[in-house]
Amino acid sequence: MDNQKVHIFDTTLRDGEQSAGVSFTLNQKIKIAQQLEKLNVDIIEAGFPRTSPGDLEAVQEISRLVRGCTICGLARCIKGDIEAAWEALKEAADPRIHIFINTSDIQMKNQLNKTREQVLEQAVESVKLAKSFTSNVEFSPMDATRTDTEFLYRIIEAAIKHGATTINVPDSVGYAIPSEHGLMFKNIMEKVPNAGKAIFSVHAHNDLGLSSANALAAVENGVRQIEAAINGIGERAGNTALEEVVMALKTRGSQLNVHTDINTKEIYRTSKLIEQISGMPVQWNKAIVGKNSFRHGSGIHQDGILKMRETWEIIDPADIGIPQGTQIVMGKLSGSHAFTEHVKKLGYNLTDEQLKSAFKDFKILADKKKNIDDRDIEAIIAERTGEVFSPMWHLDHIHVASGTHAIATATIKMKNKNKKSFIDAATGDGPIDAICVAVNRIAGVDPSLTGFSVQNVTEGIDSQGTVFIRIKDSNGHLYSGQAADTNVIVASAKAYINAVNRMLIVNEKNALTAKKEKK
Repeated sequence: MDNQKVHIFDTTLRDGEQSAGVSFTLNQKIKIAQQLEKLNVDIIEAGFPRTSPGDLEAVQEISRLVRGCTICGLARCIKGDIEAAWEALKEAADPRIHIFINTSDIQMKNQLNKTREQVLEQAVESVKLAKSFTSNVEFSPMDATRTDTEFLYRIIEAAIKHGATTINVPDSVGYAIPSEHGLMFKNIMEKVPNAGKAIFSVHAHNDLGLSSANALAAVENGVRQIEAAINGIGERAGNTALEEVVMALKTRGSQLNVHTDINTKEIYRTSKLIEQISGMPVQWNKAIVGKNSFRHGSGIHQDGILKMRETWEIIDPADIGIPQGTQIVMGKLSGSHAFTEHVKKLGYNLTDEQLKSAFKDFKILADKKKNIDDRDIEAIIAERTGEVFSPMWHLDHIHVASGTHAIATATIKMKNKNKKSFIDAATGDGPIDAICVAVNRIAGVDPSLTGFSVQNVTEGIDSQGTVFIRIKDSNGHLYSGQAADTNVIVASAKAYINAVNRMLIVNEKNALTAKKEKK
């Protein structure tokens, strides 16, 4: 085994999806998993199969389709969970069952109502059961950083003795600071007699903003697996950001004497995909993938960059997949050939239909906006590279009237997939509410709007606004939609219709499935 390699365990599809307000569809999960395979992560934690039939199906599909990574399923130390995990994973090229149990006194007493000895016995029996299905078993003593150290050593030793090959020691509530986190792992490896028989893993949460620092402190003390999520999404303040620790190890690898096998040129593309599908915008100053990470506003910085990039950049943007030589000025005089070549240069492979549609919107934007940069083009492309489906409804025309002393009114004209036009008008508490009511009447739906955010794509008063919308149907299922336009009202209508289309497609699919099952 390469003791200098740090294995990257991606939990975007599992812990990342636990972010409040995030819910991935089956097709979105498959698309994310396939992109993670291109990124060359070592392990994909594809889901928690026992939680729902949908999660089990997603892990099954990913296990069948993604062959270049270990596929992992999460399970509590409960027989039914472990059996469900194996049912989902059994077709994977390299399946891993990841089991966990609470080990801190506060959680054992108040959540499990169990003693230490009962938890130890349950953990051992669960490791044995998981081991009967696969040799690749990971064990996590949950809330390890608040667990009594002697009990932590005992339960880890027992897990390894009975077959766990990876021991994940999670900072489940983001409580640790780097110095004590590194020391915790050092002590475990010194005081657990059979520690040398397992790979140790770090799973840090970002409640104190220290997850990346804690992960690196763990690596400095012998840990050889990092559990992380793209863009750092996850429970509460999120997980360790995969892009941050990977690039820290790449940039400072000689000092740490370790490496990863990540294809870093896919980092930017993966980040944009997660931003688009999750509906969680990446903050501008986010390390590595934030849009300001490789942009310079200070005259002193600009002077240095023009003379030699390395004066102010410790990472080459090309290393994470931000294309070089993409400063071609794209405007209203640019033809379809130039646009197509530029899109390819940005790293996108669109179908002829997607290119034709994107170019049409690009020309419309070019007439409205003097300066267009790559972020504008990426915003246009993002609308066409999400989950692939045949939309049931298209926005054809919108007119909105609103003001401080006027009742907000929206007139909407939409076409269905058969090109038939429908018009309706509605009032509301504001223009967005009126739009939603009108769209709902035409489409014959009544979801709840649970999330709405607008993010400017570039600077300036003529910037496009990207609208992220999330809706919830009567069964509590969430659907997201996204659209960009220089008119945020138009973008809002498009984004809402996109979300409604996703909901209708899923409902149609479920109805067909139910019909087949009845037969």
